[in-house]
Amino acid sequence: MADRVRVDVWLWAVRVYRTRSMATSACKAGHVSVNGEKVKPSHVVRIGDEVRAQVSHEKILGVTGLLEKRGSAEVAATAFEDRTPPPPPRVETPAQVLRDLAAGRPTKRDRRAITRLRGY
Repeated sequence: MADRVRVDVWLWAVRVYRTRSMATSACKAGHVSVNGEKVKPSHVVRIGDEVRAQVSHEKILGVTGLLEKRGSAEVAATAFEDRTPPPPPRVETPAQVLRDLAAGRPTKRDRRAITRLRGY
């Protein structure tokens, strides 16, 4: 095991991104930061660093192990500490307001139901 690894390789090895090229693209786009600084794909990661990666939401990972190759999910889980805060609780929205049955013109669906009811 090495004492330092490129950030794009590490993100790919711990399964944050599916491919190494996706990890490299994320670094180039500014979606990855190490210890609060946006980094290039070639930036080295050491044990104890904090890596923030924007996937669909921001993931905050503490580096506890350095991996150069992608292995099983169990091995990947030992190489980082997930510090991502839990998502906020969901706010329940009220049900959609339905149209009053006797208000306004009938819809196409209503007209077909009326036709079926009358037996035409």
